[in-house]
Amino acid sequence: MKNVILLLTSFISVTAFSQEEVKSSSDARFGIKGGLNYSTVTKGDFEEGLDPRTSFYIGFVSEIPLVGRILHLQPEMIYSRQGFESNYSFLGENYNDVYQVDYINIPVLLKLYAGNTLSFEFGPQFGLKVNEKIVRNDSEVEENDINSFDTALAGGVSLNFDKFFLSGRYTYSLNEIIKDSNSKNSVFQIGGGFRF
Repeated sequence: MKNVILLLTSFISVTAFSQEEVKSSSDARFGIKGGLNYSTVTKGDFEEGLDPRTSFYIGFVSEIPLVGRILHLQPEMIYSRQGFESNYSFLGENYNDVYQVDYINIPVLLKLYAGNTLSFEFGPQFGLKVNEKIVRNDSEVEENDINSFDTALAGGVSLNFDKFFLSGRYTYSLNEIIKDSNSKNSVFQIGGGFRF
């Protein structure tokens, strides 16, 4: 709970600081967004293939002008359902592990407009694990293999239509996700949202 409060405070602080920097502008906007996740982890020490988990993300987005219409700061707070599947054999038995890992992610992105509609976003993302569940052959198992924090780089492209936008993004972890595995989160996202 402490970590969730810390992330919420960080998001509010970044947004408030950014608004202070552009206090003379009335162009700061807030909105909601959501869409589909296609997530997995890099292979690392896993010996057999990893399959992606398809799920969803939903959250809040803000957009604060830094340099006119061209460059904006885009902090977000996103609930993101991620994970992967691992299929392997052990002593002649086949196993299917489904890792269901949910995060509160805070991307803090620079957004560069290339015209009125197209924009590109890039920056760091900070994540806190809020749920971890592993289902092995349709039975839940008790494990705590996933690290609590995830630091990642995020990059994407958006199409902006006044209040509505469509976006695609890729994030890749900078730190190990599963303890002692050398594996990292790799997530493709596609979705959209509204600004108020």
